Amino acid sequence: MSFGSAIFLFGFLPLTAALYRLLPWRWARRVLVTGASLFFYACGRLWDLPVLLLSALLHYAAGRLLLRTQSRRAVVAAVVVLDLGLLAACKYLDFFCAAAGLPVGPLNLPLPLGVSFFTFQGISYVVDGSRDRSQLSRTFFPVLQYLCFFPNLVSGPLARFQAVRPQLEAAVRPDGETAALALRRFTVGLGKKLLLAGTLAPAVDAVFALDAAALDLRTAWLGAVAYALQLYFDFSGYSDMALGLGCLFGVTLPENFRYPYRAGSITDFWRRWHISLSQWFRDYLYIPLGGSRRGKARAVVNKLAVFLATGLWHGANWTFVLWGAWHGLFAALETATPLGRIGKRRFGHVYAPLVVLVGFTMFRADTVTAGLAVVSNLFTGFAFQEASTLALAHCLTARVWTALILGALGALGFGSWLWRKVSARRGALACSLGLTLVLLVLCVLALASGSFQPFIYQQF
Repeated sequence: MSFGSAIFLFGFLPLTAALYRLLPWRWARRVLVTGASLFFYACGRLWDLPVLLLSALLHYAAGRLLLRTQSRRAVVAAVVVLDLGLLAACKYLDFFCAAAGLPVGPLNLPLPLGVSFFTFQGISYVVDGSRDRSQLSRTFFPVLQYLCFFPNLVSGPLARFQAVRPQLEAAVRPDGETAALALRRFTVGLGKKLLLAGTLAPAVDAVFALDAAALDLRTAWLGAVAYALQLYFDFSGYSDMALGLGCLFGVTLPENFRYPYRAGSITDFWRRWHISLSQWFRDYLYIPLGGSRRGKARAVVNKLAVFLATGLWHGANWTFVLWGAWHGLFAALETATPLGRIGKRRFGHVYAPLVVLVGFTMFRADTVTAGLAVVSNLFTGFAFQEASTLALAHCLTARVWTALILGALGALGFGSWLWRKVSARRGALACSLGLTLVLLVLCVLALASGSFQPFIYQQF
């Protein structure tokens, strides 16, 4: 089941939200949300449910052990090894078998939905609990509720146990205005996914399906820009939907995006893009490695390690590793050289998006060779190809042009700027809610056309 599916929009969500508001007992609302979350996850792939339940049991048991033992490092190390071993088995076993010439089929392990996200949340629960035992739960249910909460179960944002536990236990029923604003944010996220990311997806697929010899400057830039916008609106759309759903069930989840394409440096970009994942790697890898406390040279090494780990987290493909290394290189240069001060100048707002654009091009490509072909044509593809001309004529429809223009304005924060200008005026809120209904109708029409594609980050 997906946030953009008809069964979720017209069945699961209204029924669960209505029951949540009608139940008078807090414990019943908690049981409802947890049971609904497990049902939601099981509808995705039933055979993934035992993995989620075992993960919850593992991290709860580790927490109980931390309450009784003084060997905290040993417990944390064991949990991290088990967690990372599971991720490695799911993501990399086939890759290493293929590299070693071993048969892949019999060892194929399908990646459980959201395993990267709920595993990282489990690690944060155990590590934070080892530092402060008051943050651990003596009963299983709060841990299960934390790890399986359906708004952020599949693709985040990553949340801390101590931040969401009081909200999950309080099970507050939001008032009418809060619920309306939560639904507005959910609908905006749905619109980002269906109307912007969904419109750009076919153009992106068409460009990246071209042979290297058929590419030129025009198609390379179309593919790179369209994918950067598609990925942003796909993932930030999911995050908006998750935050809206969380608010609808009394939980404030952390913000995950803050207009990253306005960044003036790569360091600034990662303070704005997938914020919860960036903070996770900062708190549980970068700082434990020493952070920037041991001089610039050590900080450079630590940043390179963090970004390589970020690339590996996304999956077993050299394109992800190169993408992580690319970002790590520039983050390290910003630490070790005056390049880090470039964000304070206008040129930084050209340099950083360009670096990001090149990185995302490699991220999207199926192979390193295909990615390098697109990247090279971004800067050298001046010999226009007939195949590119035909691809452009096919891809650049009025809808795609509209999505590109509106997407660029939205990614740079034009909508937020406009809302700040008019939000204080009388009737602005009512007008925005009315426009939300219009947006919902457009989303339903797009959904009815059968053009919905899975969220990109579900594969990670």
